[in-house]
Amino acid sequence: MDLHLPCEDPSINDVVPIWNPTVVANSERLRLQGKDGSKVTTVVANPCQGPDRPLEVSYTDTMVIGNGSFGVVYQAKLCDTGEMVAIKKVLQDKRFKNRELQIMKRLDHCNIVKLKFFFYSSGDKKDEVYLNLVLEYIPDTVYKVARHYSKLRQTIPINYIKLYMYQLFRSLAYIHSLGICHRDIKPQNLLLNPETGVLKLCDFGSAKTLIKGEPNVSYICSRYYRAPELIFGAIDYTTKIDVWSAGCVLAELMLGQPIFPGDSGVDQLVEIIKVLGTPTREQIREMNPNYTEFKFPQIKSHPWSKASFVKVFRMRTPAEAVELVSVLLEYTPSLRVSPLQACAHAFFDELRDPLHRLPNGRSLPPLFNFTQLELSAAGSLKSALIPKHLKDSVGSGNEASAASGGPSTPENINPDSPNHPSSSTTSRQPSNEIV
Repeated sequence: MDLHLPCEDPSINDVVPIWNPTVVANSERLRLQGKDGSKVTTVVANPCQGPDRPLEVSYTDTMVIGNGSFGVVYQAKLCDTGEMVAIKKVLQDKRFKNRELQIMKRLDHCNIVKLKFFFYSSGDKKDEVYLNLVLEYIPDTVYKVARHYSKLRQTIPINYIKLYMYQLFRSLAYIHSLGICHRDIKPQNLLLNPETGVLKLCDFGSAKTLIKGEPNVSYICSRYYRAPELIFGAIDYTTKIDVWSAGCVLAELMLGQPIFPGDSGVDQLVEIIKVLGTPTREQIREMNPNYTEFKFPQIKSHPWSKASFVKVFRMRTPAEAVELVSVLLEYTPSLRVSPLQACAHAFFDELRDPLHRLPNGRSLPPLFNFTQLELSAAGSLKSALIPKHLKDSVGSGNEASAASGGPSTPENINPDSPNHPSSSTTSRQPSNEIV
């Protein structure tokens, strides 16, 4: 196949310049012995919410649970409350401001992992500075749950797929309303509470506030989930790249394997063409106006219909699920549905049934506790987003309680819950991040 794609250079630096970190001398780690003989680490940290006043934070039981090109993730326990947290430690370049910290300080949503504190620490080498993000700890991921079912030669039950994807779209609707693009949506970055069914989007190491007219690197997002405009080398893409990635996740959960596997951009594009057909010249221009190579094999797409979707999905896949995938995986970015439109899709109607419960008998987690910010972006979708039995409550200032769809859920979760199969380990899967 004679495909010519732009050169992908992972070394391109896509970060915000000019950063002058001030590492307070007192913020260096102070190691003490706890009453039970355990090692306690005390740091001077900045809270993410409330007054910007440094405070002492002590934690113990530190253990490595993930690492990658971005740095290291530790699990630890806060001494004051006994709460488990995850500490993401990232080496800082003094020439650049850390975009992940700036973005996470802005976020406050039930489907996004919460940043509690942050602090700086010194490294082993001279002038090495590390940023430490103290996050709420959630041990499971969609990736681990999907792998569990895959080992059993099964796919995740459709009820769980609906629950997980709905919450992913809610998180995307929220960050997109702030102009933030995650740029690394994949199962590894979807944290799960297997007992309550709560999903939280994590890992904003690749996230960026997109500004129209400002260029962005195209070598972004993990393989299998990269939107075609990125493969074509676009640098003026929109938040719709997250929508494509979410469509890939939905398809993967139903298939039990990635829908567009490939070890290179060419390989992935071939897989996309097998399903969507060869993009037209107009579609290519919509993805990247500067792309001039049009030598593609002419392959007819699979119609997204009941009669032919079995060529892509399994026979028992609900037609509504396939229809949703079809409006997420569009070549033309502007034709992909928005995250809120996805939430209002018929595929999720079952979640709006007041009698619907989790397989373990528990009520659904909060699904309709929309904030005024979220609803202000909903427009005419509001009537479709809010279930009939909750419409009188929403808009009366009682969103968080009346429209929750279930009781409030704790932040600390049970990693050994018997109600939902998951792996026995609690290590989080780190992602490949571009700082």
